[in-house]
Amino acid sequence: MNLKATSRKNAIHVMVAYTGGCNGCDIEIVNAVLSPRYDVEQYRVLLTWNPREADVLIVSGVVAWQMVEPLKKIYDSIPEPKGVVAVGACAVNGNVYKNLVGDIGQNEEIWAPVETVIPVDVKVPGCAPRPEDVIAGVVKALPKILEAP
Repeated sequence: MNLKATSRKNAIHVMVAYTGGCNGCDIEIVNAVLSPRYDVEQYRVLLTWNPREADVLIVSGVVAWQMVEPLKKIYDSIPEPKGVVAVGACAVNGNVYKNLVGDIGQNEEIWAPVETVIPVDVKVPGCAPRPEDVIAGVVKALPKILEAP
């Protein structure tokens, strides 16, 4: 068994990418991941800011044009297998930014939903979603990661 597989059995590392929007979802993600109330670290779900350490990428908000290439680079830097969780109505379907997106899924300024930029495994709708829903979304992404050899 390789080191990455052993590590994943002991802890899951989650990286958060804020790509645009009102930051309502970002607050819920921080509450879900970091707060003592939910305390996911007791279950060995750890927050990282290094994509090479991440197992799950959580993306919130629509993707502003300035974040398209950085988001692709972050996604490509995460080792396989990886899970991607789109959190919030903006990330899932564009929400209030839909009128800026147009028919083709993107324009020069706003790309939505997130799956027009990178593949998404789990969608967590809501504006803003509850912390419990964010945690459940991360849990839904785990089988893809843990089944890897």
